[in-house]
Amino acid sequence: MFLTGGLKSLLPHVLRRIIRCNRLSISNTSGMAEGYKQANVVILHKSLADDFEKFCRANDGPLPLLYRSKPGDWKCPPLSSDSDIRTDCLQYRMYEHGAYTGSLKSLKEYSEQLKDMVTFYLGCSFSFEKAVQNAGIPIRNVEQKRNVSMYKTAVPCYSVSTFCCNLVVTMRPIPESKLEAAVLATSELKEAHGAPIHMGDPGLLGIQDLSKPDYGDPVHLHPGDIPVFWACGVTGVEAVINCRAPLAFTHAPGCMFITDLKNDNVTVGSSREVPQVHCISRDPLHYSIVSAEAAQKIKTLETLIGIDPGDRGIIHLQRQDELLKACLSISHARSVLITTGFPTHFTYEPPEENDGPPGALAIAAILQALEKEVAIVTDQRAMNLNKKIMEEAVQLGILRRPVPLLSYQRESADSALMFLCENGNPGRPRFDHLIAIERAGMAADGNYYNARKVNIKHLVDPIDELFLAAQTIPGVTTTGVGDGGNELGMGKVKDAVKKHIKNGDVIACDVEADFTIVAGVSNWGGYAIACALYILSTCETHDRYLRKAVGFPHLLKKTVWLSALPSVTKQPEFS
Repeated sequence: MFLTGGLKSLLPHVLRRIIRCNRLSISNTSGMAEGYKQANVVILHKSLADDFEKFCRANDGPLPLLYRSKPGDWKCPPLSSDSDIRTDCLQYRMYEHGAYTGSLKSLKEYSEQLKDMVTFYLGCSFSFEKAVQNAGIPIRNVEQKRNVSMYKTAVPCYSVSTFCCNLVVTMRPIPESKLEAAVLATSELKEAHGAPIHMGDPGLLGIQDLSKPDYGDPVHLHPGDIPVFWACGVTGVEAVINCRAPLAFTHAPGCMFITDLKNDNVTVGSSREVPQVHCISRDPLHYSIVSAEAAQKIKTLETLIGIDPGDRGIIHLQRQDELLKACLSISHARSVLITTGFPTHFTYEPPEENDGPPGALAIAAILQALEKEVAIVTDQRAMNLNKKIMEEAVQLGILRRPVPLLSYQRESADSALMFLCENGNPGRPRFDHLIAIERAGMAADGNYYNARKVNIKHLVDPIDELFLAAQTIPGVTTTGVGDGGNELGMGKVKDAVKKHIKNGDVIACDVEADFTIVAGVSNWGGYAIACALYILSTCETHDRYLRKAVGFPHLLKKTVWLSALPSVTKQPEFS
């Protein structure tokens, strides 16, 4: 029997011969034949082959197709010069009508059946382990001499005919300081699943317990490690189970076919394409990915809206990359609640200013185009005004359809929780993200003030309570957009407001948002959010991460998104 010590340096054809002779005392091929591609294996009847290939093409993150054999062909010339798929995996699994019926060391006894079967060789994440190590990142499962952990998720793959299943992922613990390096090391290795599809809390993928993988072994995280998930070729095994083919074979998870193909050192094409990693939530822990080019465009937007036409000193309130992080968070959201309304003209009816509602509509329009749920909550006394604004926005084509208008009043201690969550259950929030734009914010003394220190509390409903309650609900994040420091969400920069803004010691909003976008005019902040969401949606790096590398890119919808952006009708002469 061979021991594992020198296996990582053996050439693939030597390893295959050793495996063929059943002379290895190991349970998986992780860390073996370093720098060479390994492959998942699926063997199906030829009548199912075309549909399975389409399924692979539609879900190329988990199922990057390296080679499809002809029926009865046990060799794979493009991948290896001397191989036999019947004997060259450490272990196989047999499935009959979708049921797992046994493990096998060899498929030779099924040679007659294999004459009518087609073998699919699919890329494997073991192939990128050397590149990850070269980037100075530890491979914990190799350190712990364990198979990689594999989990079924709640993420559905794109279905083709009888092939339908949820995504399976591998998990590798990565030190937080190395996350961006791990993404960079794997992003261009498309045939080895490419970049991660999720970083952070496993519950966001529907994984309940990391200590109980569905395949492979549990791998322990070190202090400071973040669970990072890559799409996995064992997705193909799940597809085989669900299609209920009379007979099918796969590799045993972790027991890959080792090819003669080297993992060439692939570099990112340009600095614009380099992926960046940003933390968008601490509870639950969640990171997102965006290309450097898209991130720079959004940073430019942030600079543009930061111009201070009123010379009020808002430069002291600005925090770098808040627009980018807020919009990454909104991009991941399913349902968004927007609030606006600042009654500055309190001697008039209605008392609202026109800064806020246009920006709110711009955000709502792009969210509709991105097929997210969106609602607006405002003061009860302003419902009719907002309804008229909404109707006109639909007539003008700014909105596809009316946005639900809601109001909030405090009736009991748990009113905010009941409003935000189904039956007040924090585990079932109705909204993932709350946005306040030019919304009067509560000061430290419980009152609401305009810039001139006039108390307008009698005109403002306690919508701040929704933002305070959101801080206690895992998975709900908040953004505040303002231009003076007295707006809802500006509590994050209240010390700077008190120090640098006129009357700041009185008017400063005390209620924080997770992200604070400071603009010269709040509407500009709303327009910037809309444009930034468009930039993210057209970023291939971010799009792939959002859809978990399953299905097809969403970039074909670009024209629809573009039409939803705020615009100004140009006139040929001055008016």
